[in-house]
Amino acid sequence: DRLFFSLTDGDGQSEHLLPVCEDETCQRSAIYLTKLGLDQWIPVLQDFRNKDTVWGFVPYQNDKSSTEISFPITLHIGDYNMDGYPDALAILKNTSGSNQQAFLLENVPCNNVSCKSVRRMFKVFWELSDLNQIKDAVVATFFDIYEDGILDIIVLSKGYSNKDFAIHTLKNNFEADAYFVKVIVLSGLCSNDCPRKITPFGVNQPGPYIMYTTVDANGYLKNGSAGQLSQSAHYALQLPYNVLGLGRSANFLDHLYVGIPRPLGEKSIRKQEWTAIIPNSQLIVIPYPHNVPRSWSAKLYLTPSNIVLLTAIALIGVCVFILAIIGILHWQEKKADDREKRQEAHRFHFDAM
Repeated sequence: DRLFFSLTDGDGQSEHLLPVCEDETCQRSAIYLTKLGLDQWIPVLQDFRNKDTVWGFVPYQNDKSSTEISFPITLHIGDYNMDGYPDALAILKNTSGSNQQAFLLENVPCNNVSCKSVRRMFKVFWELSDLNQIKDAVVATFFDIYEDGILDIIVLSKGYSNKDFAIHTLKNNFEADAYFVKVIVLSGLCSNDCPRKITPFGVNQPGPYIMYTTVDANGYLKNGSAGQLSQSAHYALQLPYNVLGLGRSANFLDHLYVGIPRPLGEKSIRKQEWTAIIPNSQLIVIPYPHNVPRSWSAKLYLTPSNIVLLTAIALIGVCVFILAIIGILHWQEKKADDREKRQEAHRFHFDAM
């Protein structure tokens, strides 16, 4: 069993997720959750039955004499459908057979009494045909292959022998035009003393925490948060940035907070706030100098969505329609002027007689 951090119920606080095997052979598996204010672990997934087949986590084999490579139980967190509630990828094994596959665990509203206090739970997508075609999967994680803010899936599976592996990539075909914001917090360091007038970008660092507040499509306040590179062991395979789903609300982010770890003994909080962040954008935060948050800088890169293209097409269509109407009216006015001139030329001027 391993601990993972995730924003599960959309209240702006991160929770602890604990995937466990309740027996040695993982015949009974579960995922538990706890957070600040709870004094117990709440089950958010216990039903691993698909029709007549029972699945469970793959037990970790700690036998050093075995030639087969064993992977620890690992959840990989990512907002697959960008609804603001992070989903998960897990490797499950058929308890009555030898097949093991990668499955998507969708974050959905709780529908039973056991998880009522946390309001959310995980639901296994059993019928994703693309994932089901990959047999003997050992690791699955999220990855933004096309750098478009939509998380795709990478699966590592066994080959013909225990030492051979194959990598599979699955494109996310989620069609809803949901919105996101991608945030990466750099280290703000140089390899040596930074020359003057050069911004010390550095590289992505572990430990920063990102939180945002916005208003959803129904007018309710919505919070979200995530930690950057919160895990470094057990095949974490985390992205160097955070993709925060915003759902189908195209509203600006009212506030976006970024905080970085502080040295031991320091009491001042290293946190900065930015306002009115555009959806479907990437924010690169440069925390330099570390101890002066008001001097931190941020660079915003916009990623247009499909609705921008549709809006442009509609705008161009309206302009063409208006121009057509103007052209028709101008042509009719010109015809009327020509007819009036001909009538004027043939008119008998009695005043001239």
